[in-house]
Amino acid sequence: MTEPRSGRQLRIVAGDYEADIASIGASLRALRFRWRDLVVPFEADEVRPGYRGAVLAPWPNRVVDGRYSFAGEEHQLPLTEPARGHALHGLVCWLDFAVREVADDAVVLAAVIVPQAGYPFHVEVQVEYRLDARGLHQRVTGRNLGADAAPWGTGPHPYLTTGDEHVDQTELELPASEVLTVTADRLSPIALEGVDAHPEWDFRTPRAIGDTFIDHAFTGLTRDAAGAAAVRLRGAKGDGVEMVWDAGCPWVQVHTADTPDADTSRRGLAVEPMTCPPDVFNSGTDLVVLQPGAEHAASWSIRGI
Repeated sequence: MTEPRSGRQLRIVAGDYEADIASIGASLRALRFRWRDLVVPFEADEVRPGYRGAVLAPWPNRVVDGRYSFAGEEHQLPLTEPARGHALHGLVCWLDFAVREVADDAVVLAAVIVPQAGYPFHVEVQVEYRLDARGLHQRVTGRNLGADAAPWGTGPHPYLTTGDEHVDQTELELPASEVLTVTADRLSPIALEGVDAHPEWDFRTPRAIGDTFIDHAFTGLTRDAAGAAAVRLRGAKGDGVEMVWDAGCPWVQVHTADTPDADTSRRGLAVEPMTCPPDVFNSGTDLVVLQPGAEHAASWSIRGI
């Protein structure tokens, strides 16, 4: 029998939670809490729509023009966002991850980035999904298998949902004091500015998203005593979803999922905790450098509220 288009299917269950993982891109295909969707799902036999639920590595977001310099060498990545001329969301989102471990409440998948044009580094990417009574916990680990240091960054790409038809009716709490402004045409980074100067993107006090367009990286995150930051969404009926991450991700990209297709546009809110900002291979801001044999891990959680 042929596999579904999204790859091997893995279901994990714990308490009131159930998640479906697809091996292509180690993607979170669905997550339900008491039968309520917490992320916008897609079908098993469907080519994953865009980056919905995918793992982003060895960089999240964009490398502008696909060009960067590292350790004195110039590199040119394939332009996977041709309309804007950027290299988008890394190299593993369409790889078929091998399944390493399977349990009722957890799975571990792994894939290897082989040295290639634009990224001549050898890095293993391991992804763990685990469910418990407090929700879904995901951990992504990069391990340098090569002889040279490698640039690294990672993050997830879930589209959170409260079950409302569009994000316009959703109340957003985003505890970020700074936003990375971008160009209107290519979304290339411009400057880090306070949200006080951009009140349309100030969601430190929860409020409805309305018709606001968001496709920006935020930082200056308010954290609790344990160092955790959280983005929360609440729908018109009071149901909500929360995404939480620790200091390993000092950035979060938020996107209102605007598309030309009225049937899919603004159906969920992309919330992407990131180890680094967009275009990190050029800016070097919060860039992780994996030394030979070293590894780096980042984690985040999603739960119903």
